[in-house]
Amino acid sequence: MRGVFLTLAAVLCFASMDTTVKYLAQSYNIPLIVAIRYIVNTLFIVAVFAPSQGKQILKTQRTGLVLVRALCLTVMSLLVGLALKVMPVAEMIAISFLTPLTVALVARPLLGETIGFLGWLATITGLAGVMFIAQPGNGLDTHGVLLMLSAILFNTLYQLLSRVLAPTETTVALLFYTSLVGAIIFGLTLPWVWYGMKPSAWQLFLFISTGITGGIGHYLFTAAYRYAPATVIAPITYFQLLWAGLFGWLVFGDLPTAWSLVGMVLVIFSGLLMVLKTRQAKLA
Repeated sequence: MRGVFLTLAAVLCFASMDTTVKYLAQSYNIPLIVAIRYIVNTLFIVAVFAPSQGKQILKTQRTGLVLVRALCLTVMSLLVGLALKVMPVAEMIAISFLTPLTVALVARPLLGETIGFLGWLATITGLAGVMFIAQPGNGLDTHGVLLMLSAILFNTLYQLLSRVLAPTETTVALLFYTSLVGAIIFGLTLPWVWYGMKPSAWQLFLFISTGITGGIGHYLFTAAYRYAPATVIAPITYFQLLWAGLFGWLVFGDLPTAWSLVGMVLVIFSGLLMVLKTRQAKLA
């Protein structure tokens, strides 16, 4: 249950970050927004955790896997950004949320986790809910689809590595290296993407907030793997769509359609099924 609630809080942070990025994208290019997000994220982690933990944030037991995990998230961010250039956001989201299903499928042979009937039902129900909400149309750009399928691959590896590394690595170290790798890679692009109008004080605050909400979200998401297996956490990430729907209505005035409401109900139902699966496992 603790892992479930940590995941819910994490996706709330992610939805807040995505809403802010969408708002800023009306005036600024995506690579610049992502670069500032990772840089602020890294500085935020150092400012919050370095005074109390010092060099502990740098210590890892399996440094190679930690860096591979960080690289997976960085590459995924790049692929998603490239896909958004050639396909609508709704279709991109629908494809990206195939990740929980791939995590559930891969976790069994690689991590030895049991899916079970309720686990399968929750994953499939959540996926159906995502499809109702996004309502992907026909004629998707082939290159965009391939980019998103590649992003799903890297996101799956990222989530599985989070589970593998949780027993031996500290949450802060995992978070620090994830943000550091992204800050270095995207920071190197700043000479080419730093252009456009000067941000106002409000826009500057929003730029900074993306790094903070992203950092908190990844911290909570990484910590969640200490209390729940990947097959439990994966379907709970569907709730990010519920938060995104709420923020979309509050910020942009986007009201959900009837089909979207049906999808949200299915997403909630999938989460409840996974919670029920967890409780039954404990009772057994």
